[in-house]
Amino acid sequence: MNKLSHYDDAGNVRMVDVSEKLATAREATASALVRISQATLDIIREGANPKGDPFEIARIAGVQAAKRTSELIPLCHQIPLSNIDIEIEPGKEQISIRATAKTISQTGVEMEALTAVSVAALTIYDMLKAVQKDIVITEVRLESKTGGKTEYHRE
Repeated sequence: MNKLSHYDDAGNVRMVDVSEKLATAREATASALVRISQATLDIIREGANPKGDPFEIARIAGVQAAKRTSELIPLCHQIPLSNIDIEIEPGKEQISIRATAKTISQTGVEMEALTAVSVAALTIYDMLKAVQKDIVITEVRLESKTGGKTEYHRE
């Protein structure tokens, strides 16, 4: 069995020690979809949502969440974010969310990007639940990561 990175030799949970790694520029992009009805999209476009603009509130929530990722994910390192950019795009019966996180650090920013899109999606749900009850959050996923030892790009 491969050695698990978050356990010591005695089987105790531990944070991975990154102190010997070099700080490098790192970037990660994650995405999520929020499936909603066309009627709900029309309400948003008309500015008639009772709770206000879900997209701007979701952007702010996503930024805040990215900055607090290490408080939410137990063994996640606290890293300095250089930037977090959140794009929200309404489409046909769905809202696409994309977050790109950047840092210069000893470890990557995948979790920050994933946390940002997840909380942005949850915020959109919260902002629209009075209008539609059967909203679905789906396809939360890493799209790409650069910097560090390995790179990844979803095809």
